[in-house]
Amino acid sequence: MRVDFNVPLDKNYQITDFTRINAHLPSIRKILSDGGSVILMSHLGRPKGGYEEKYSLKHLVKPLENLLGQKVYFAPDCIGQEAENLAQSLKNGEILLLENVRFYPEEEKGDEEFAKKLARLGNVYVNDAFGTAHRKHASTAVIAKFFQDKMAGFVMTAEIENAKKVLENAEKPFTAIMGGAKISDKILIIERLLDKVDNLIIGGGMSYTFFKAMGGQVGNSLVEQDKLDLAKQLIEKAKAKGINLLLPADSVVADAFSNEADTQETDNTQIPDGWMGLDIGTKARKTFSETIENSKTILWNGPMGVFEMPNFAKGTATVAEAVVKATERGAFSLIGGGDSAAAVNQLGYGDKVSYVSTGGGALLEYMEGKELPGVVALEN
Repeated sequence: MRVDFNVPLDKNYQITDFTRINAHLPSIRKILSDGGSVILMSHLGRPKGGYEEKYSLKHLVKPLENLLGQKVYFAPDCIGQEAENLAQSLKNGEILLLENVRFYPEEEKGDEEFAKKLARLGNVYVNDAFGTAHRKHASTAVIAKFFQDKMAGFVMTAEIENAKKVLENAEKPFTAIMGGAKISDKILIIERLLDKVDNLIIGGGMSYTFFKAMGGQVGNSLVEQDKLDLAKQLIEKAKAKGINLLLPADSVVADAFSNEADTQETDNTQIPDGWMGLDIGTKARKTFSETIENSKTILWNGPMGVFEMPNFAKGTATVAEAVVKATERGAFSLIGGGDSAAAVNQLGYGDKVSYVSTGGGALLEYMEGKELPGVVALEN
């Protein structure tokens, strides 16, 4: 089973966020309860093409044992004789975790020989790693061709069902909330959403490119100079389609990129020189909240500010609270992976929204209408 155990570890190799691991537990338990044994393969981090202690999956063995309440065997290599021997000696109901597949450069190259060696270890292939489904890697896309029996796990299935619910069966009013630093990361999804949403809320660093495009003074705020024309076009497209495009009226601005910086609130078209917008302001929080709370379908991807710094986390927290309120009133809310998922989980709202995606990039690409190699491989 390909899982996405790409979890954050602290300097003592302790897991700091269990979201991704917890998401896979139902798929693992299903195989065990049906009398199968499970061989888990995953990547962790971005190793430079060989073993690195900080990216070893051995650090996950104990936490996995605690979560599953049973022994987890570990293969110090993901291919080769020792891995094959361990796989063959597994009894029904037992679990084997393989070492990080990305210790081999062949994984990211989608190397067929490497995929074949991985495939030797099992009889059935389950891909539950939606977060890497947009990559044509050996263990996510190429390996499937060596199996007669291949299928999606519960995470993969739920991710696609929930994305389809938003894209194809959204109840109105449908509000999309887009945050984060750059328009360039979100262009394609914003363009696709313009045909589907009633309200498009834009916050975070990318909003300043829009204000600059409209002739506003944005001080030292983050601006993508080469995307000013694009921002103008998106504003025009939204207007032409009758979509309510909401940009933040004001910001919490700081005189340095630091939690200890001096701050003030200012209108987003009049940010003084030397100051930068790091969170949405009071007026924006109020307007955004009202729109979100009156929605029936909500898609949220990207924070409203630099939420890692407590002094600039209020906007993201307020949006999260509004999403929770709307959900309590019967709205369907999909939180789109990455920073928004981290924020929702940190605030303790993970179980108060309809669905929190584990796949940031994969979800965006799926919603942009792109084919995901990891999904296509299961269908062929």
